[in-house]
Amino acid sequence: MNDKRFLTRSEFECMQNLWALPTKGGFVRDIQEGFEAPKPAYTTTATFMKILVRKGFCKVARVGSMQYYTPKITKEEYCQRVMEKAGEDYFDGDIVRFVDFLLKHNDVSMEQKEAIVAMLK
Repeated sequence: MNDKRFLTRSEFECMQNLWALPTKGGFVRDIQEGFEAPKPAYTTTATFMKILVRKGFCKVARVGSMQYYTPKITKEEYCQRVMEKAGEDYFDGDIVRFVDFLLKHNDVSMEQKEAIVAMLK
């Protein structure tokens, strides 16, 4: 998926770490702390953050000599974008087929199924 509206795995991991910060923004070191070992190099994380700015997923402000990043899109907004694309690409926009697939191919408890039915009422 070479579409600027979507993230690579590494870009998504950077955004996950940015979204998880309590201040909803941070420096490269803050974002880097969210990675499990082995953590990527500082320069690698900084490069991904520059790419995310260029793709429009976050913005950057200079604080002294450092770059402070904040998201321009919420995790929920991005998830909606991904799910809509999956629905279009794999199910021709048929939400019933999409939900049927999810229910059949995921471990969904009876309690979760009942909750889904209740949402639809």
